[in-house]
Amino acid sequence: MRWNLRLAAAHRGIWKASELQVMLAERGLVISTGKMSGLWSGHPASVKLEDLDTICAVLECGVEELLIPEPGRVTRPRADYAPQTATGTGTTVTPKRRDGRSLPPE
Repeated sequence: MRWNLRLAAAHRGIWKASELQVMLAERGLVISTGKMSGLWSGHPASVKLEDLDTICAVLECGVEELLIPEPGRVTRPRADYAPQTATGTGTTVTPKRRDGRSLPPE
């Protein structure tokens, strides 16, 4: 996925991160300067869904304008890769109680 906040904001006449930061704060989303810098630069560490809702409301846009899928960037699994399964390993898993007590005899 590619983060497209800066272009979405520019389409609405918002040219500075600080302008958007003030608009978001007016809607109750107070973002630190560091986090706003990450959002604006296009490389956010994370975005909460609740925050995404507020950003969409302020910009009057949909999520599809902020998050651009890039399916070509997904790597293909190796041809010789086979996921390991727990079946056939020969080990027996015995469940244990979480309260520290032992299970009754069978």
